[in-house]
Amino acid sequence: MSKLTVKSGKSELALKKSQSLVGLKASSEGTIEDKDYVESEAYKNLGGFNIVNLKKDGDSIDAKLDEVRQNQEVEVGTHVYFAEGSNKPLVATGYIYITFADGVSEGEQKIVLEEYKLELVQRRSPERILAKVTPQSPNPLKVANALQQISLVKLAEPDLDTLLDEYALSAPADDLIGQEWHLQNTGSIPGTNYRIRPGADAKVVDAWNRLNSLGSDRIVVAVIDNGFDMNHPDLRTKVYRPFDLWNQSSNISMGDPRFTHATPCASVALAAANGRGMVGAAPNALFMPVSGTSFSNQATEQMFDYCVENGADIISCSWGTTDANFNLGSIKEEAIARAARKGRNGKGCVILFATGNDDFDFVNFYAAHPDVIAVGATTSQDTYASYSNRGPQVSVCAPSNGDWPILAARASWDQGLASETGAFKFYRDGRDRGPLYKHFGGTSSSTPLVAGICALILSAHPELTAREVKDILQTTADKIGNPSDYSNGHSLKYGYGRVNADKAVAEAIRRRDKDKVAPQPAEVEAPVASGQGLFRFTVERHPSKGWGVQAGVYAEYGNVLIQVEKFQRQFPGYPVIVNINELGGKTVYKVIIGAFNTLEEAKKLQEQVKAAGISSFPTDLSKLG
Repeated sequence: MSKLTVKSGKSELALKKSQSLVGLKASSEGTIEDKDYVESEAYKNLGGFNIVNLKKDGDSIDAKLDEVRQNQEVEVGTHVYFAEGSNKPLVATGYIYITFADGVSEGEQKIVLEEYKLELVQRRSPERILAKVTPQSPNPLKVANALQQISLVKLAEPDLDTLLDEYALSAPADDLIGQEWHLQNTGSIPGTNYRIRPGADAKVVDAWNRLNSLGSDRIVVAVIDNGFDMNHPDLRTKVYRPFDLWNQSSNISMGDPRFTHATPCASVALAAANGRGMVGAAPNALFMPVSGTSFSNQATEQMFDYCVENGADIISCSWGTTDANFNLGSIKEEAIARAARKGRNGKGCVILFATGNDDFDFVNFYAAHPDVIAVGATTSQDTYASYSNRGPQVSVCAPSNGDWPILAARASWDQGLASETGAFKFYRDGRDRGPLYKHFGGTSSSTPLVAGICALILSAHPELTAREVKDILQTTADKIGNPSDYSNGHSLKYGYGRVNADKAVAEAIRRRDKDKVAPQPAEVEAPVASGQGLFRFTVERHPSKGWGVQAGVYAEYGNVLIQVEKFQRQFPGYPVIVNINELGGKTVYKVIIGAFNTLEEAKKLQEQVKAAGISSFPTDLSKLG
């Protein structure tokens, strides 16, 4: 057939029909995998269809597909296409995003839908709608193409799905086996004599020490990918609100040897500290697996909206595309922006995408989104990983393979590298580390590592916005490589530098403490004429430990004396403590009632203080000394 041209995002795609592949959607009455008209299955799920090769028996692909559509187990059959210059199959999901010209009334819009037997799914604005084809409609690509030709329609974009790249490097030629040097690099790998560069790590262990924990179990990290092993011992105890886009349920698809990528990605971010195996960067974080990557506008909206609606704090994506045919259109851009602004009750989901492994001078189109943290890769020698894509959108880089690889979890059905045998299938030096793990790398590994570090940042300061988390990562990153690589603090290769989890957590703590102090200027009382008189008091230094109830901040020492005398009369038996501090370049006096060993005791006194009509709150004395 002649080429068909359709709109897709910011591109126009010239499409050619596949002469062997078709998409089939099974009805509720059966399955199609074992039918005699199927030569082989190519892809399990693409745009909601099983993509198969048909046995044509001399028939044309059109005739054979028409024949197959008559079977009761086939609910929908559709052609598969290829974009000019691309070898990735494309399938239309049946949805069409339509933007009408200004001034076109709803009545006129309805006439257009009726003309092409389309069903209105959702109205996005007076001009923008989402529609879908019905059994009476022509092919959705032909409908979109026809709509684009009429004057009432400004834009008609069919929803297309295609394969996205997974950004993992399994076996580059220089790959060697690695253990978790990316968390703390001492210069050597246990069990080997290979030398790596001390300090060429993400400083995650230092961040744990600073937090005095492995992060918070209230932080939810969503990983969107394919191939989650929900039974892996490092992941199964952490699962929170899983969702599978392909089967539209909480039952995650498992066991397909073509999909194993999600398990190692998730493990680098948040593998549990369970006394065996590996740990992720944020071992205490909750794990939201969202299975089923898709180029489809519909699926993209659903995956990000699901994360927002179900409480994800962080969204890690180690996939995307650098194929110029499939750049992001406004629907996908808006879905990502919506999550970055509306997630976490308006603070925004922290969204990370891998820059990609193509050695290109531009990044994965998803990673180029301005609300995304775009993550590149560095090596165990603290050098640029040559495969990592470059560009002005790179936010930070993080340790991955390229010299010595990363240890990560592996799915139980992962078949490893078919060209090799034994432990070499999973461990590049041949040293078998058991059936639960494998070598991993690429920007697929560096991205969830930074996602785990973001979980540590939010553990330190949960009130940070997504933009503040991105800013903290960038401003605390270590400038590695040649200084000439940087211009105004940014490098096309390294972004703002190699991520430093310890510095990032320290900055989050600093901002948290500053935010606690920041509201207090409104409480600082102005000088009063009555701040005079004769007072008798003794002074002794109070140890910096325990808890008290802060009941005021004062700018004038005279006011402090009056309030202390008042509080001593109101709350006899409790010491009154004055903390002298600096706020905005001026000396202020915080007045605290009581000194207790526990927060619970301080809260009991706070109830008495509150009952007396005095604004107050418990305060940690160890942070005031």
